[in-house]
Amino acid sequence: MDYVDPSRENFAAFKALPRDTPIMMLNLVRYKDRAEYPEGHPDADKGWTGREAYAEYHRAIAPILAGLGANIVWSGKFEGVVTGPADWPWDDTFVMRYPNSAAFLAMVTDADYRQAVVHRQAAVQDSRLVRFGEPD
Repeated sequence: MDYVDPSRENFAAFKALPRDTPIMMLNLVRYKDRAEYPEGHPDADKGWTGREAYAEYHRAIAPILAGLGANIVWSGKFEGVVTGPADWPWDDTFVMRYPNSAAFLAMVTDADYRQAVVHRQAAVQDSRLVRFGEPD
């Protein structure tokens, strides 16, 4: 099973956690070979790869992230598994820091974000978005 958007249950659990502490969101992303936009979307005929459509998503949300005080604090290129299965299905791995989960919720409900997220949905074959708090 592939995951692109949060389930209602997972999103409800996210919203039930504290909203006033900094959070780190681990992002694991596997792209489609070709982005798949809804029929009639202005970018549907550009022939973008999933990676290109995801780059457009990041470009479009950059001002929103900056306004909320969110930023990528770590990203890395996969090199190999030391412990665990040797296969690694993710094309990109990064950690996004938000000043609090209220900022994340503000992002996903922002009107400009809602227009931009179509690029993510067109780009992503499978993903994991995992919330972590700061260490004690």
